[in-house]
Amino acid sequence: MRKLWIIILIMIILSPLGIILPEIFKAGSAWGEWGPDELKELVGFIPQGMEKLSSLGKPIFPDYNLKIWENGDLFYQCIGYIISGFIGVGILILITYILGKILSKKEDNG
Repeated sequence: MRKLWIIILIMIILSPLGIILPEIFKAGSAWGEWGPDELKELVGFIPQGMEKLSSLGKPIFPDYNLKIWENGDLFYQCIGYIISGFIGVGILILITYILGKILSKKEDNG
């Protein structure tokens, strides 16, 4: 279990590479991080499914960043990525824990 936590921690810390590398190579956005408008610019159209899903809801952290650092320099954007990574992992752990409790109660009653 300890190895799993170490791997997750490393992945969270490395998550800003998605914005650092495009910045270094002047490549624009990170690959696969395009919004509908950006995709239309790249390929000439917006896929139907993406167009429908893009208006479905608002993300907790748009662009994986805190609102106050949205237009900050690269350092603050990297810190925002790491913070959103920790929060995202925390939410998944919480959901998994709650589901585990619910499912184990059903088995016990069962």
